[in-house]
Amino acid sequence: MKRILPFFSYLFHPIFISVLATVFYFFITTDRYFVYEAIYLYTIQVLLVTVFIPLAIFYLLIMLGKIDSVMVTNVSQRKTPLTIHIALLSVLITKSITKETIPELFYFFLGSITSSLIALLLVYFSKKVSLHMLGMASLTVFCISLCMHFQVREVIIISALLFCNGIVAASRLYMKAHTNKELVLGYLIGLFPQLLLLFFWL
Repeated sequence: MKRILPFFSYLFHPIFISVLATVFYFFITTDRYFVYEAIYLYTIQVLLVTVFIPLAIFYLLIMLGKIDSVMVTNVSQRKTPLTIHIALLSVLITKSITKETIPELFYFFLGSITSSLIALLLVYFSKKVSLHMLGMASLTVFCISLCMHFQVREVIIISALLFCNGIVAASRLYMKAHTNKELVLGYLIGLFPQLLLLFFWL
């Protein structure tokens, strides 16, 4: 367990949530609306904007001593990463994943921006929330809603995702990264924006 639980913290790091949502979306819709060339193009754009660029910035911030690690456990160090995350997602939904091209992903990213803004606001009040659980809540609502929207039954995938919600929470507690309150608050902050935005696309 000493190795397994921390592994899930890295596997479901907030930086990967956007890619996981995108992959699941195209997994559901491949045979319906998109040619493979478009799927590759959009996926690469999401990878670049939400993973590769942030990772490069993370390591630059580590080298400059602005953050301790990619987990950013210190609440005061979260301002810059969260601000950058919000800015990059904003670019993504204005230049690539727009409401006209892929409305489902557009509103998912808009919900992620909203959740991140709330988390950033709390940082200024020295309040720490679990960004891992924020991301897991967003991803879970999105995947379940997609299955409802396209009327598909991905029971195994959804069940595995719900199981991973619990594993990630246990991992964060095991690593002593958060309290129970921070986990719950993070989950709620990720949950409600996604639920509210379902009105516009579900």
